[in-house]
Amino acid sequence: MFDKLTNTTDDYSVTILRLALGALFFAHGAQKVLGWFGGFGFRGTLGFFTQQMHIPVVLAILAIAAEFLGGIGLILGFLGRVAAFGIACNMGVAIALYHRHFGLFANWSGNQQGEGIEYHILVIAIALVIMIRGSGALSIDRSLSRSL
Repeated sequence: MFDKLTNTTDDYSVTILRLALGALFFAHGAQKVLGWFGGFGFRGTLGFFTQQMHIPVVLAILAIAAEFLGGIGLILGFLGRVAAFGIACNMGVAIALYHRHFGLFANWSGNQQGEGIEYHILVIAIALVIMIRGSGALSIDRSLSRSL
């Protein structure tokens, strides 16, 4: 089972997608966990998710972990399929619960009350490529798949 999760090739196109998605989600996760980049930190984010958005505590913690740990996993290329799956689920839930109400487009002009789903769709598509192809070149998964 573990070998199926880590099996990948030296595909540099997947590596580019993995690193870009990992960097973005590490930054989003660091906002939520560490308070970096203008974020509210773990307590603030958890309070917002549970009190304002009425997300159950366990699911809020999973969402925060998916972004932060998923971003780290993607950057390192360690269990990239699992990290991508967590991020894709996170984005799917964000669409279903919140962002779908604002249409397709991001709030470029500031005229909407919230952000649309275009970013989320791109993230899910990139995550699907990583789930299908693996972590690619320059990854811990690649090193592990060679030894297996």
